[in-house]
Amino acid sequence: MDDPDSPPRWEYEIIRPPRDETKKEAANPKAEINALAADGWRLVETIDYSSGGTKYMVFERPCAEQSEDAP
Repeated sequence: MDDPDSPPRWEYEIIRPPRDETKKEAANPKAEINALAADGWRLVETIDYSSGGTKYMVFERPCAEQSEDAP
């Protein structure tokens, strides 16, 4: 049983946008992002290269099951 006073627990998914040989974004990741959203994930952060462009996209969602022995 969940304790209403305990903080929510999150799980994370990180994806890398598709790249071509020139290391530029090769395709729009809209379909992959929509698939993640359908599974309850939400985009919370992008991690960019210092020279520009997105290196990673970070998604989060509440954990489906809360373990009683989790810290």
